Amino acid sequence: RAPGAAEAVTGGVDARAAFAQRDYMTSNWTDDGQLPWLQERGVRLVRGQGRLTGERTVEVTAPDGSTETLRVRRGVILATGTRAAIPPIDGLRESRPWDNRDITSAKEVPGRLIVLGGGAIGCEMAQAYRRLGSDQVTVVEGMDRLLAREEPFASEEVRAAFEAEQITVLTGARMSAVQRSGDDGPVRATLDDGRQLEGDEILVAVGRRPTTADIGLDVVGLEPGRSVTVDDRMRAVGVPGEWLYAIGDCNGRALFTHMGKYHARIAADNILGKDITDRASSDILTRVTFTDPQVCAVGPTEAQARERGLNVRPLRYPTGGVPGAYVRGNGIAGTSQLLVDDDRRVVVGATFTGPDVQELLHSATVAIAAEVTLDQLAHAVPAFPTVSEVWLHMLEAYGI
Repeated sequence: RAPGAAEAVTGGVDARAAFAQRDYMTSNWTDDGQLPWLQERGVRLVRGQGRLTGERTVEVTAPDGSTETLRVRRGVILATGTRAAIPPIDGLRESRPWDNRDITSAKEVPGRLIVLGGGAIGCEMAQAYRRLGSDQVTVVEGMDRLLAREEPFASEEVRAAFEAEQITVLTGARMSAVQRSGDDGPVRATLDDGRQLEGDEILVAVGRRPTTADIGLDVVGLEPGRSVTVDDRMRAVGVPGEWLYAIGDCNGRALFTHMGKYHARIAADNILGKDITDRASSDILTRVTFTDPQVCAVGPTEAQARERGLNVRPLRYPTGGVPGAYVRGNGIAGTSQLLVDDDRRVVVGATFTGPDVQELLHSATVAIAAEVTLDQLAHAVPAFPTVSEVWLHMLEAYGI
């Protein structure tokens, strides 16, 4: 169904065709397709570098050097996002590493790829490029497991899948130096224990930094280069007058595209006079790591829930243990888990692992957001044969 991947049915993946499909899906990396949407809603677009210059005032410097001052009645919303963090490893920056933007827009597949960081971006890109044709992929992670923010069983399943695909995983490993030979030569990375790795490219995926260094935060009493702390209405804390808002990655609450959209709705509603607050960023945070197996989760992990003082019980069932999984193919594996607050008999967290399980996540999200009791969930009957039948087995494990 996807150009570039269909060829894998009878042979290898056509990386060039896959990249062409990617460019089509991203509108060739332009935002021109969004302009009619803005125009239809009467939104004026001003391109340039924006900076706060005073209360409710933004100065925009256009690409040609001209400036324009914008003054607003209601509010200014900061939505500047983040950029990849480059750790202070000797020689790393000078070695011209790839970040998430470089690797997702690359035109060629490197024969050997070193990935620094075993979080979502690092894991997704390591597996993607191995399947696109990289002969050697090595993931270096400083923590003791991949995807350290997710459930341990998810980390173990992803690592096992990687090793089955000959992706080398080095956990508990730290990089001390990087050197590139010449302008376009290979990269040599040295670990703290003296081991050396060689690759044609190195991807840095160890975290994000807010893009707030040059937008005039100091003018309103905030610290440039840091996340903008906001209240539950997305208003910047410490700025009098309740006119400055920050949404998405730049407020540091939840660094996901879908959460940026959620923050945007909250900010817009409050500017329009409604009283809407953020609930999802801390308690109902959804996330999907698009590896194979996928790791899909909402709410806290078991460890995080216990740290918060919740009396939780995990309910697990094999994702591949229902008839709906057989429809998708042989050897379907993974784990489905609900995290139940025993005191209230409601679901507070969920994790699903397995191939193409992301669509299971929203039912758990709705159950958590609405605080649906387990007794009520017993009447939510999943269709046969679907993978959603894992819900029945998890509820049975609770005694429902």
